[in-house]
Formats: sequence, C-alpha cells, structure tokens
Amino acid sequence: MPTTERRVWQPSLDGYGSHADRSSFVYEAYVPDLIAAQHFVLPQSVATVVVEAERAVSDLQLDTTFAGLEALSRQLLRAESVASSRIEGLRLSQRRLAEALLSPSDADAAAREVVGNIEAMQAAVDLGASQADISAEEIKALHRILLRNSRDAQIVGKIREEQNWIGGSDHSPRGAEFIPPAEGRVRALLDDLATYLNLADSSAIVQAAIAHAQFETIHPFADGNGRVGRALIHVVFRRRGLSSRFAPPVSIVLAANGSRYVEGLTAYRSGDLAEWCRFFAEVVIDATSRSRTFASDLAIMQADWLERAKRPRADSTAARLIAAIPAQPILDGKTVADMLSVSEVAARNALNSLEAASVLRPISFGKKRFRAWEAPALIALLDNFEWSMAEDTKGRRQRPSPGPRQ
Repeated sequence: MPTTERRVWQPSLDGYGSHADRSSFVYEAYVPDLIAAQHFVLPQSVATVVVEAERAVSDLQLDTTFAGLEALSRQLLRAESVASSRIEGLRLSQRRLAEALLSPSDADAAAREVVGNIEAMQAAVDLGASQADISAEEIKALHRILLRNSRDAQIVGKIREEQNWIGGSDHSPRGAEFIPPAEGRVRALLDDLATYLNLADSSAIVQAAIAHAQFETIHPFADGNGRVGRALIHVVFRRRGLSSRFAPPVSIVLAANGSRYVEGLTAYRSGDLAEWCRFFAEVVIDATSRSRTFASDLAIMQADWLERAKRPRADSTAARLIAAIPAQPILDGKTVADMLSVSEVAARNALNSLEAASVLRPISFGKKRFRAWEAPALIALLDNFEWSMAEDTKGRRQRPSPGPRQ
C-alpha cells in the first residue's frame, strides 16, 4: 500500500519567500507502491469502457476513408503536443507554431518550447515503434529532447536531486497540493516504471493510464514532468500496436478536463485505480471521436482546394502540394521543393498557382520579414479543432488547465 514519509524542510539561509517559507517544518512526502510486479484488476463496468476505448483507437487506424490523408498523423501529433504544452501554461496559436517550425531562428522562447514538445512526442512514438527495451535512460532522453530548446540546460535529462512539490508556494512545500517521493527514492521508482512499460500482459489503455499516473506521481524531473508523462502515453499506444498510424490527441481532452484530470490522479494515488482508468478511457474515446471529425473536415477542405485549383493532374506539383499542405500550414519555396523532391522553380510555380486559386496567401514574418505562403483555411481549421476539443468530456463545458507547470 502507498504511504507517506515524514521529512524535515530545511530552508536555504539565503532563500526567498515568506517567514513561514524560510522556517523549518515537518512535511509528508508521498511514497507510491512499485507497479511492475502488480496485477491490476478492474470492475466489469470499467473494463467495458476500457474495451470501448481500445476499439475506438483501433478502428481509427483501420478507417479506409483516411487513406489519402498522409498528413493527418502529423497534425494530430502536433495538436497533442500543443495541448500538452498548454496544460503547463505554454499557449501558442497554430500560426505561431507553423512559423516557428518553418523558421526556428525567428521563434520566441515559448514557441521553441512547444516545438521541443512536438519533437519529444515524435520521439515517444518512435521509441514505441522501435520495440526496444525501455529503461530510465530512454525516459531521460525524452526529457532532454523536450527541454533542449529551453533555458533549463542544467536540468535537462537529469533526475532531480531535491524535493519538489505541486501547488502552494514557489519557495517551500508548505501548503503544497501534492508532494512527490523524496529524491532518494526516485531512481528505483523510475526503474520500476520502465520495467512496467516493457510488459504486455494487460490492456494497452490500462497500461498507458497507470504508466502516466505513476510517472506524474514520481515527478522525477525538476520541470517538464507533465509533458514527458503525457508522451509516455504514446510510447505505450505505439509499442502495443494500438495507434499504428494515428495518435489520438489525448492531451487536448485532458486540458479541457483540468479539474477531473487532477481529481483522477489524486484518486489513483489514494488507491482508486478504477476511477482513474474510467476517466482515462473516456478521454481516449472522446479524443478518437473528435479526430474522426477533424479528418473528415480536412478531407472536405482538400477537395475544395482541388476544385479551386481547377482539378490539376494527380501527378502535378500543384496536386501533390495540396496533399502535402496539411503537414505544413506555412511554406516557402525551399520547403516545398524538399517535401516534393522538385526544383525550387517548380515549387514556386505551384505556390503561385495555389495563391491565384485562393488556396494560399503570401505572408512575411520575423525580423528579416521571412517570405512564405500560408493556408489560412487550414490554420483556422486547426484552431477550431483545438477549441472544439476544449470542452469537458461529460458536460461539454470549457475547463481551465490544471495548476502550475509540471
């Protein structure tokens, strides 16, 4: 059974905060159970929802109506990354993200961090696809990728060596909402979690739910825990063969259900695995359903673009560019040339033709006024997709994101 450990807070002599923050006091740090050797059993009512979630994700992968949407996978993963960042207070429009991806040198600090989250999510999917044994080192590698564009070089890929906490004061764990295990326990807990990630003896939905909640409970890093923890969901989904093509943007629904998300993690820590797994499975079902709607809207948009462009030949650069635009809402000649393996002259001709058809419009941005083209309808669709997902899974009400950055 999980327990707590009494510890004494010894503030730094030159520390900041209130007088209470700079005073010694006793606090209770949470000590979770090891999970690799446990056998988890859920009530039938929860198991039924879990099976429904597995079926929903599996059916999404097999849906033949998405066969021509090669860019769908990339956009769903980006939407997942943007939402995971938003939960931690990093808000970025799809337009700013597209600009940052096209011209990293013009990106601000927030945009670079979100790009890092996209790279970490992709690395998580690749890790799951590799089928290699997972260890604490692979989890630390995801953390390095996540924060390599940030200013926190001193903590990148390093297990914390101090007590951390969630909520309350920035200066001490006094009044914290949750205090993770002491730093000396983290490595053993992380090794146990890695062992659990290598198992395949339970539902992939349940495994992802438990792995995520356990990681958030351990909170092994000084920053970036929430984002790495949500990336682990996709390690499990891909590793278990559940999301072989499309990763449902679970983080968008988690962000919309901020209060229930925190309540679910709290339930897990109190031993109520059923409540957490039910909520997680419902989130997966919701994310998958909305992904289908997004894919359908994307297919309709591309069909409209083809009509506007007067139905170019399927093998023409313009038609191939229409198929590729959803992967990159802002483009320049070099990017198109690289994407389609054509000359820059052919790329610019295709860009100009789609500008004339009102599919693309020219823009400039950045300090050097970077010249590019954007797909305004696609950017609006992506923004609307995020907003439509930003509703409570049960009540369809917008919810705030939970608490401070993790």
